[in-house]
Amino acid sequence: MENHDQLAGVLGHEIGHVVGRHSAARIAKQDLTQGILTGVMAGTDAGGAQMAAMVANVINMKYGRSDELESDRLGVQFMLDAGYNPEALIDVMRILEEASGGKSAPEFQSTHPSPENRVEEIKRAIKDYRGM
Repeated sequence: MENHDQLAGVLGHEIGHVVGRHSAARIAKQDLTQGILTGVMAGTDAGGAQMAAMVANVINMKYGRSDELESDRLGVQFMLDAGYNPEALIDVMRILEEASGGKSAPEFQSTHPSPENRVEEIKRAIKDYRGM
């Protein structure tokens, strides 16, 4: 990070995961999909089991992306409440994108939304929380 505002954005985002109880919800969702997957595996061949495992993985990644967006929104709110510049969270997304060297997986294969989508959601949250 390059400044305190960016660090506050990262911390606000991570605190957003705690406030949103994302870990507990994710564990419950993984338990549910694992139970369904076990049932499918018992009643199908290896190909069907492999397909079910891929579907379960995609479902769990989708929940991860929505959790990330919610944490970004909460991070913006926490930053504003604490007097930090929420636009710095946009800079964090730029830093993360540069650090990846542009070699990130397609969004549908990732637990995180694309940096472009995250930036748009952060801008929307800034506008919403500032009442503009």
